Amino acid sequence: MNNTKALATRLVVLIALSLLAACALAQEAAPITSKLDEYLSAAAKQGFTGSALVARDGKVVFSKGYGMANDEWDIPNTPQTKFRLGSITKQFTAASLLLLQERGKLSVQDPICKFFDNCPEAWKEITIHHLLTHTSGIPNFTSFPDYQKTMMIPVTMESLVARFKDKPLDFKPGEKMSYSNSGYIALGHIVEKVAGETYESFLQKNIFEPLKMSNSGYDRYGAILKNRATGYSFRNGKRVNSEYLDMTIPHAAGALYSTVEDLFAWNEALFSDKLLSAKSREAMMTVDKNNYAYGLAVNQQHNRKMVSHGGGINGFNTSLARFPEEKVTVVVLRNADYGASNPGKISQDLAAIVLGVPPRVAVKIDPKILDAYVGRYELNPNFIITMSREGDSLIAQATGQPKFELFPESETKFFLKDVDAQVTFLKDDKGAVTNLILHQGIDQTAKKIK
Repeated sequence: MNNTKALATRLVVLIALSLLAACALAQEAAPITSKLDEYLSAAAKQGFTGSALVARDGKVVFSKGYGMANDEWDIPNTPQTKFRLGSITKQFTAASLLLLQERGKLSVQDPICKFFDNCPEAWKEITIHHLLTHTSGIPNFTSFPDYQKTMMIPVTMESLVARFKDKPLDFKPGEKMSYSNSGYIALGHIVEKVAGETYESFLQKNIFEPLKMSNSGYDRYGAILKNRATGYSFRNGKRVNSEYLDMTIPHAAGALYSTVEDLFAWNEALFSDKLLSAKSREAMMTVDKNNYAYGLAVNQQHNRKMVSHGGGINGFNTSLARFPEEKVTVVVLRNADYGASNPGKISQDLAAIVLGVPPRVAVKIDPKILDAYVGRYELNPNFIITMSREGDSLIAQATGQPKFELFPESETKFFLKDVDAQVTFLKDDKGAVTNLILHQGIDQTAKKIK
């Protein structure tokens, strides 16, 4: 009897200690939740409209929607709102290729001509690996001059590939890295060719259903899709519905939709044994060039390893980031493609709050130093970054984009406050500026041409 009483007493003490520990954790989490909501509420006042989720150690610590999923009906965004993902799609495409490799259907070292009829001579040396890492040299069709005029016209896979199939390569395969949606369209074709079914069907059966991602899929304009957000743009000083894009065009490069909750489930699976083998996961996250792996960028943020990818498509901007050592995931989906409330920057700031990282601080430098950075820098023939000086400030403007002020962290390193991006200027032995490196998810080098 005495032993029973003693055991009961110990149980009461243990329960009390457990409750105290739970209360302590709740009190610790509450300020973080409040800080995240305070930050996003301020971003919403500045125009952010979308949903955000933050998770740590496999558990969601914050999930909330802001602004309107549909302005015309005053329907608010929620964690269950479905957004177009844009290029976050690419990691699903990469995972699909690795699944097919695990099943012995292909190898990422296979030449892609194995999967294309009438394969161009220029493609003979290109492998699946080159496509996955944007090192194939195949030019990016969404940068072609006629893209805006043709994006609303439905296409077959054959006619879509034909848009870039006979174009000369930008460089020898494997020599450089240049982001190319064309490469991921070609990967979509390979998935369909090898699997014997549509890209949409393959993902549904092999990724979405097994992971119980019931709010994810291939977006189609004609489908009735519950909780789908409307995408918005900004023209002539007004918020307007974004321009129509036929969803046969982005395909394996950017056609998926999802929610912050489903993307959290996806990210958890991607960093576990739920979908891919350890060998495949390692391959998917091994950098080739410019911090890019297979559908993912692997670099440093807040002095920590970050695995991430952003997306941009008519009316939508998105970001999915993971800090693997800290097991922190941040998902930000926005149903607008304009404004300072960029999901990449928001994701960076939300991560900083959770990780306890102080914000970037600008330092004072001699304004005369800025003169050396003024000029035009070419990322590719269709994408130029122009640097100009306005007073004591350095201003950057990329092709087709608004101006942004750069803030110095040192005499050669600068950061943007409204966008998750940094710039490093490079000089030759004589001190002349020759290049800049744009750090924005991946590192891209632009040559000074003027």
